[in-house]
Amino acid sequence: MARFIFITGGVVSSLGKGLMAASLAALLQARGYKVRIRKLDPYLNVDPGTMSPYQHGEVYVTDDGAETDLDLGHYERFTGVPARQSDNITTGRIYRDIIAKERRGDYLGATVQVVPHVTNAIKDFIGSDIDPDLDFMICEVGGTVGDIESLPFIEAIRQFRNERGRFDAISIHTTLVPYIAAAGELKTKPTQHSVRELTSLGIQPEIIVCRCEHPLPDNERAKIALFCNVRKEAVIPALDAKSIYAVPAQYHAAGLDAEVLRAFGIENAPAPNMARWDDVMDRLANPEGEVTIGVVGKYVVLPDAYKSLTEALVHGGMANRVKVNIKWLDAELFEHPEAEVAATLEPCHGILVPGGFGERGSEGKIAAVEFARTRNVPYFGICLGMQMACIEGARNTAGLAKAGTTEFGQTEEPVVGLITEWMTAEGLQKREAGGDLGGTMRLGAYDAKLTGNSHVASVYGGTDISERHRHRYEVNAHYKDALEQGGLVFSGMSPDGQLPEIVERPDHPWFIGVQFHPELKSKPFDPHPLFASFIEAAVKQSRLV
Repeated sequence: MARFIFITGGVVSSLGKGLMAASLAALLQARGYKVRIRKLDPYLNVDPGTMSPYQHGEVYVTDDGAETDLDLGHYERFTGVPARQSDNITTGRIYRDIIAKERRGDYLGATVQVVPHVTNAIKDFIGSDIDPDLDFMICEVGGTVGDIESLPFIEAIRQFRNERGRFDAISIHTTLVPYIAAAGELKTKPTQHSVRELTSLGIQPEIIVCRCEHPLPDNERAKIALFCNVRKEAVIPALDAKSIYAVPAQYHAAGLDAEVLRAFGIENAPAPNMARWDDVMDRLANPEGEVTIGVVGKYVVLPDAYKSLTEALVHGGMANRVKVNIKWLDAELFEHPEAEVAATLEPCHGILVPGGFGERGSEGKIAAVEFARTRNVPYFGICLGMQMACIEGARNTAGLAKAGTTEFGQTEEPVVGLITEWMTAEGLQKREAGGDLGGTMRLGAYDAKLTGNSHVASVYGGTDISERHRHRYEVNAHYKDALEQGGLVFSGMSPDGQLPEIVERPDHPWFIGVQFHPELKSKPFDPHPLFASFIEAAVKQSRLV
C-alpha cells in the first residue's frame, strides 16, 4: 500500500516546493522505491491552459493530454515517470465537478458545503488512480499556508492523515529562514510562525525544510526544532545550489530522505544509488566547450515561460559535454525597420524559435528563420516555430509572397490554418473557430511517421515516434508540393498522412521544424535526441566561426 507525503509551503511563495518534491522522489527512487508525485493547485482556473505565461509560466502537457502546472515538468525530469491527468487538480476543477453533480441532483437534496463535499473531492483525488505497486505518493500543495484559497486543501489533508494513520501519511513544511544583513543573523521567527499557522489548522509537520542563503547553524536548527515540535535532525537546511540537478545530492547530504523513511518507521532501507546524478553533475561541471543558442520568442522576459525548453537545451549540452549559453531575444526587436537582425544573431551558433500564441513578434520570428536559412546556421523551430519556418519558406523560396496564417486573421495564402478535426484514441475530434479556448487544442501524445531517408529519422534512429502536442493551428498540407519544390521537405506526417508533423531542409547543415513539443520529454539523464542533435550541430557551427 502506498504511503503519502504532503508538502506545504509557508512564509513566502517560490521556495522551491516543486523542486524539493522532485528531488525527494529522485532520492527515494535511488533507494529502489516506486514513487509518483501530484500537484494540488488552489486557484480557480480549471487548468492553466488559458493562463498567460506571464501569470503562470509554461503549461506542461502530459501524454494523456492534460494541461498542467510547470512543476509536473520538474517531476518528470527528475524521476522519468510520465505524469498523468490524475496528477494535477485545481480548485476550479473540483468546484466545476461538484456544481455539475449538484445540478444533476446527485446529492439528493443535501446542502452542498466545503466540508464535507469539497474536502471529500480533494481526498478522492489524492487517493485515486494509484498503481498497486506504488511505494510513495508525494503530494505538493500550491500556494502558502494561510492563504484563503488553500484552506480546503489543508483541511482535506488533515482529514486524510487522520484517516490513514501515523505511519501512512506524513507532512513536510517548507519555510524561509531569512538572513538580516544589518544584524548579520539568520532569523527563525518566520518559520516558527508558519509552523504555528499550519499546526493551528490541525497538521503537525514531521519534517521542516528551511530555505536559507547561509548555512543554518546547529543552534538555530535546535531552536526551530524546539519551538516547532520536531527533532533537530528533521530540520533540513536547503541552501541555493549551483544547478537544480545538484539539489537531490544536496538534500541527501542534509538527511532529507533518511528523515522521511524514519518518519514512516522504515528501517534498514537500501542505500541510495546516486550514480545517475553523479554522471549528470559531472557533465554539467566539466564541459569541454560551450555554444550560444539564440532563442527568439515573445515571452523571453519571464524564463519560466520556457522552463522545459531551457532544461532541454541544457540536456542537449550534457549529451555533447558542452555548456549551453542561452541568448534570450525578443522577437519584436526584429520587426522594426532599423532592426539589426544579422548583427544580433551572428554571435549565435544555433537559433531556436519556440512555441507561442498570437501575432505579436511573428514577423520577427520569420526574420530569424530567414537569417538561419540563408546563413546556414542550425535552426530548430518548435510548434509556432515550425509554422513560421513554413511561412518564411513559402514567401521566399516557394513564390507565395502573401503566405500567412489564419491565426492572425484572413490571408490570401493560408499556409497555416485552424485544425477543424483530427483523430484520437476516443474518435474524431472537432473544433470550430470562435469556440471555447480551454482544453480545445490538439493535446497530448500523438504518433507520427517519418520518411525513412530523412534527417529526423537518423536523429531518432527510427521512423515511428510519439510526441506531445499543444496547438490549434497546423501547416496546411495543400501547400506541401509548393513548399517542397522550394526545398522545405515534409519528413514527418500523422499516420493518416493528413497533418504535417516535421519539416526539414536537406540542403542545410541542420534545419528542422516540428509541430510538437519535444522539450516536454527531455530529461537530464536521457536528453531528447532532437536537442542532442541540435546542440551537436551548434558545436560544429562554433568551430566554423
